[in-house]
Amino acid sequence: MALGRDHELHTRRRSRNLGVGLVLGAFVLIVFGITIAKLSSGQMMEAFDHTIRPSLAEQDK
Repeated sequence: MALGRDHELHTRRRSRNLGVGLVLGAFVLIVFGITIAKLSSGQMMEAFDHTIRPSLAEQDK
């Protein structure tokens, strides 16, 4: 049995899904690029994690 021609609704849905997929892929690439740029800057990225670290403690003079 041969498959028939796609209905117009399926064509529009496929086009919309392709657009959403491209936007999602672009978003992932942007987030990945920002992450790589922040990590490759060479600075230590320290956050508040409820532990005492000498690098963040005040220095006694």
